[in-house]
Parts: sequence; structure tokens; C-alpha cells
Amino acid sequence: MDKQNHKQASMKNPIFLGLISLFIFFSCNQKSEIGSDISKDSEQIKAGKVLFENNCSTCHNFEQKGIGPNLSGLSHTVESSWIKDFIKNPAAVIETNDPRAVQLFEDYKIYMPAFPSLAEKDLDAILSYLHTYEHLPDSLPQIGLEDPIPDTVPDSGIRVELELFSQLPASDAEHPMAKMTKMDVAPGTDRVFINDQRVGLYELIGKKPNLYLPITDLKPELVSKPGWATGMASFTFHPEFTKNGLFYTAHTEPGGTQLSDYGYSDTIRVFMQWIVTEWKADDPKAAVFAGSNRELVRIDIPSQAHGMQELAFNPSAKSGDEDYGLLFIGFGDGGLTEKRAAYLSDNKGTKVYSSILRIDPKGNNSPNGKYGIPPTNPYATVAGKAGEVYAYGFRNPNRIFWDNKGNMFATDIGQHSVEELNKIEKGKFYGWPIREGRFIMNPFGKFREIFPLQEDDEKFGVTYPIIQLDHDELAAIFAGYIMPSGPLQGKFIFGDILSGRLFFADLDDLENSGVQTWGVIYEGKEISLLELCGGKRVDLKFGQDASGQVYIMSKTEGKIFKLSMN
Repeated sequence: MDKQNHKQASMKNPIFLGLISLFIFFSCNQKSEIGSDISKDSEQIKAGKVLFENNCSTCHNFEQKGIGPNLSGLSHTVESSWIKDFIKNPAAVIETNDPRAVQLFEDYKIYMPAFPSLAEKDLDAILSYLHTYEHLPDSLPQIGLEDPIPDTVPDSGIRVELELFSQLPASDAEHPMAKMTKMDVAPGTDRVFINDQRVGLYELIGKKPNLYLPITDLKPELVSKPGWATGMASFTFHPEFTKNGLFYTAHTEPGGTQLSDYGYSDTIRVFMQWIVTEWKADDPKAAVFAGSNRELVRIDIPSQAHGMQELAFNPSAKSGDEDYGLLFIGFGDGGLTEKRAAYLSDNKGTKVYSSILRIDPKGNNSPNGKYGIPPTNPYATVAGKAGEVYAYGFRNPNRIFWDNKGNMFATDIGQHSVEELNKIEKGKFYGWPIREGRFIMNPFGKFREIFPLQEDDEKFGVTYPIIQLDHDELAAIFAGYIMPSGPLQGKFIFGDILSGRLFFADLDDLENSGVQTWGVIYEGKEISLLELCGGKRVDLKFGQDASGQVYIMSKTEGKIFKLSMN
């Protein structure tokens, strides 16, 4: 499909419109009237600032475009009622084909999350704060790459049948109905577990979910809200779970809940804390958890985004191997770059941020004495470095996995332009925040602009992704598995979290085979996952059971679909 046709097709699909409808041109004869209904009360402005920082600042600021548009001057150019309606339910406004939702559709390809829980007084306060930014900045020319990867991913023609397998109970009345992010198997068993970020850990017993770990009862400070990448985001079982009953979770609590193990200057707010907890089941065979828990580490971040999204043990490691029993933790920059603290994410292994960490849960030589620093970690004995760091330079390493040969990989969700799959090697630097994919990014400038690599690029020591796709193809990458059988046998499958678009690649022959798309058939009909899931976004995840069977999961209604492996 050529670029013009791609644009025309995109205009017909509202998922590509997202946040851009907030930022529009306006009629001069209306300008003097717009915003006259907004209060300038100082206390209301202060309240609005807090609400904005807690709910909006990860994606929006008043200096430049980022994940979402620059909001400077917005309330002086757009009617208050329209802004409120959009905050409460962006999808509903988009569906009316409002012209504001089409004018800049090329810039933003995701839906802004709805905030139906914000009361009218909250919306008024946010408007009061927005109204303190009176003028739109001068329009600057686009000097970066407008289309960094012009090639279009071809369709393979492969279609795989799906069937509904199970469904988690709704944990909210609004989409997403069940915030599941991971399916995992307890090693040495055929027990399958799935999390809901708001609720805890379910076990699928005879296709029916049974609440195994009610984490909100056991960790009452846990917080998970719509549009926030928070709650119990990940979990994993120790390779000897059947003997020792140990498993691990990552969850969020409000900033300042307890003293953190890792933080930063007090000039940067602490909005959330990520916590790794070790759980010890009294009876590993029990259907409901009973036992003890202890906190391993607590880390501050300044926003609700791209924090600790993955916990994993190397499933191919055997007793005596270097990785055996060591816990890998995918930890993003937590919004530090967006908060103008790129020096903390560009840390060269001196901080735990923007890194994949590797720790020994049974050790005690960490700074807080609650876990071990493996002696084989690259910076275990290097002064001034964080011994937990295994590899660094990631914005959001949201999925870590190993292929059948024991090679380690991680997907990394990009800022504004490029999504990545990286082959992970110990001690390597993967570019963030000075690179997005194989492109230069200035973390102290305009995030949305990227530039070609320069001739002297080698001096920066960046290890580049083995797969990179721009936002013409997908908005947020999520990895699946190497398919064990069926028409995609031997291929690595992955997809777009938001739209559910599906891709595959042969990781052993990328140079010749490249990346291709594939699709699904449900009840005899070829159908997109967006249509199948019935929402405005799929929130795609993959899962796999002990037999190798692969599943597709969607937060929209909490449904789990089984892929045909024939």
C-alpha cells in the first residue's frame, strides 16, 4: 500500500485518531469568547495542577508534542465543554467524526484513555490549570524524519483459527474489563496462571478462573487506575516452586508509601513506587495461596507509565547454569525522560532505571540486604555502577523471553516513532534515551523528532534492535512466542497492543524473510482482533501453557482465545 492510500485507509479507522483531536485550528472571531467560563481561582488552579500531574503529564506537557499533543493554549482555543467531553470519553467524541479528531490524525495513532471517574469539579480544576498556559507556541518546522521506515510490512496470507477458551471476571464496569497482562505456568506442573492488575492472580482450573492470590487484600496500598500501567503488572514462579513454594510479583503503590531503596533528587516528584514481592506458599499444591511474603526492593518513579512491566526466570536454564534461579526484571525509565530528567535514564549502568536487572532472590549482598547481586552480573564489582543491571538503555522493556536455543530477547515500547525487538546480551547498551530504534533522538529536545544515524555512530556503543517498525505499522509492541507447530511453526509471533495487529518473523533468518503480518479466523469468519474484542483497543497479550499451546488475550472484555496449532 503506498503512503497516500495508507493515509486514506487510516482516516476511515478511528483507532488512528487518538489524542490529536485536542489540538486544532480555530476561528479568530471565536477566540475572545473561548475560556471565559473558566475560573481563575488560585486554589482551584493548584488542585488542577495536582490532577494534571497525576493523570495527564505522562503524555502531555506545555512545551512540545510527545506521546500526546502540546496543550499550551488549549483552553483558549477549544470550548470547555468539548475538552471535558473528550477527557471523559475520547472514543465517543471520535465516533461522531468531529473535525478536530481528523485534522492531525497522522501524528497520534492511539486512543487516549477515558477518565469517567473524574468529577465535574475535577474537570473544572484541570481546565483552570490548563488556562494558565495562555498562548500556543510558534509553529516550528518539522526537521526530523516524517516517515522513518517507509517500507510497508507485507501480508503473508496466513490465517489461524481461534476459539474462545476462557474469560476472567470483570474487575471494572468500563473497558478494559479485566487488566490481564501475563499468562505463566508454574514450572514442573501444568497449572496455568493469569493476572488481573486490579485484583491479583488467577489459576485456570478446567478453563475457569480461580482467584489464587487476592493481592489487593494482602497489599491494600496497591493502586491501579484506567489508563495507568500500574497495579500487579507481572508475576513469575521460581523454577523450584513445587518444592519451595516461591513466586514473585511486581506491583505499584503511591509515592511515599514507604521509604524506597532507589530514588532520585527531591526536585523530581515521586508519583509511584514499584515493589517486587517474594511470596512463599505453605503448600505449593494448594488452590488458594496461604503463606508469607517479603519485600525485595522498592523503587521510586515520577509517573504512572513504563515502570516494572516484566518479571521472568530463564526457562531454559538448568541447575548449575549461570541463569538458574536468577530473577530478571524489566524496568523502564518510569517517565524520567518526559519529566526532563533524561540524565537518570541515560545512566550508563549507574542506576536501575531503563534497565533489565538480574538478581538472586536467595542472596543478601544487595544494598538493602534483601536479595543478592549475582557475581556474574556485568557490574557486580564495578564501583559507581548498579550491580543489579544486566543490560541497559530501554524505555519500556515490557516483555522478556528466550528462544529454543536459549537466546534472550526483549520488546521495547518506543516514544513516538519506533517499536523494537532486541536480542539481549550481558552488559550491552540499547540506546535509550539517545536512540529510538536505529535513529538519533535528542532527549533534551523535541521527543517526536528522530534523525538518521551519523558516520561516527560507533563511538556511542549502541546495540541496535534486530526488528524495528515505525508507528505506521504498530503503536506499542508486545512479544509472544516461537510457535511450536501449525502454519507459523518456528516463527516468532508478536503484535500491537492497541490495535491487535499481528506479525511474525523468523529470528534465524531475518535478513531474508523479514517481518510479515498474519490474521485470525473466528467461527468461520476472517476477522480483525479489534472487531472480535468489541472495544476501541484490543490490549493484546499472548500466553502459553505447559504443552506449548499458545493463546491470545484481550483486556477489553477479559477474554482468552486459543490458537489452532494444526
